[in-house]
Amino acid sequence: MAWITAFHVIAMVCWMAGLFYLPRLFVYHAMAEDEATKATFRTMERKLYRGITTPSAIATAVLGIAAAWGVWEVVATSVWFWAKMALVLVLYAYHGICGRMLRAFAEEKNTRSHRFYRWFNEAPILLLVPIVILVVVKP
Repeated sequence: MAWITAFHVIAMVCWMAGLFYLPRLFVYHAMAEDEATKATFRTMERKLYRGITTPSAIATAVLGIAAAWGVWEVVATSVWFWAKMALVLVLYAYHGICGRMLRAFAEEKNTRSHRFYRWFNEAPILLLVPIVILVVVKP
């Protein structure tokens, strides 16, 4: 059980790193003016999303389910667990929105400014803080 939890945390850290960095790439991509720079950002965004962020999100879910399964009798009746799960679902929705934004950049259909992406980039931390508090403190 400790091994599953350890790998769940590792996967979550990798996923969050991707969710922090991808919107930051969007900021710079939205500011880019020449085609060569835009092409570089498209490649970086695609590789980050498909090669690191999405596989880490999948591993986080699989390992999280396995970890919860092992202590289901305890967590099933815990309010903190269900509050955490609700926030995690919002984080997965954010991940999906990032995927749509990535496609918009790939198709050169982005209509948002770099300022929008600067604010959008802050959302994961607003979710991460209460998720970690719920898991560690279990209020």
